[in-house]
Amino acid sequence: MELTIALALNGIVWGLIIALIALGLSIIFGLLDIINIAHGDFFMVGTVLAWFVAETTGNYWLAFLIVPIIGFALGALIEYTVIQPIKNAAALSIVATFGLAIILQESVRATFGATPERMLPPIHDTIPMFGIEYEVYRLFAAAASIAAIGLFFLFLHRSKLGTWMRAVRFDPETATAMGIPARRIYLMTFAIGFAMASLGGVVAAPITTVYFEAGVDILPFCFMAVIIGGLGNLGGTVAAAVLLAFFEGVITSFTDPTFARIGSLCLMSLVLMIRPHGIFAGATR
Repeated sequence: MELTIALALNGIVWGLIIALIALGLSIIFGLLDIINIAHGDFFMVGTVLAWFVAETTGNYWLAFLIVPIIGFALGALIEYTVIQPIKNAAALSIVATFGLAIILQESVRATFGATPERMLPPIHDTIPMFGIEYEVYRLFAAAASIAAIGLFFLFLHRSKLGTWMRAVRFDPETATAMGIPARRIYLMTFAIGFAMASLGGVVAAPITTVYFEAGVDILPFCFMAVIIGGLGNLGGTVAAAVLLAFFEGVITSFTDPTFARIGSLCLMSLVLMIRPHGIFAGATR
């Protein structure tokens, strides 16, 4: 019973981190129509940079502040050099972002090595929860993810730039005719998506393994969350990510993690058969 509770709590925490990453994937797809195969590696870059900054300076909180900024700058650079030239070609976007994923992985392996690394959490305390001693850092990771997700939705619905992003997403021609700088919005959206994935990497680094292929494991989960939640439905993506991770956490307490992932894939297939546009398709429309 204690193991089930611990894994269920871990699943909720991990689901919130995945939700933060998947939101970045969802806004890139929704606004730019780019199927970003490299998005998992944006997360990987965040974990590696967090580990490197923490190892170099001895201060994890410095990494927490500067890595998302680095991710934003890298995202803007990638959008300008890689995405902009192939924006209107969906098939090319898959090939281009797949190539980008390989470049990011091999660059990290060449720079930092191929050996998986572990990073100690900056908070070592535990507190009693539901009859078990639970790590305080995991609660911080959940709170930080919730705060980041909340700030993103606040930015999207309460700021001028967020309003422009929604306008360009729903009707780019009319938005451009009304003077909204669509080209700048595309660049900002991709940069924000990279920043959100890298922030997820910083938050996840102390509770996962840091290595150059970490994004390969994350990407399928993000796509499942986006598909089950409903393409273009950002709130649905968040809910689906948390539910999927909780679902896998509970199943893992009884069987092998591989079967938990198979269960998630079966759930996604069932959703696609019954509600092809996702569980929250009604809200999307």
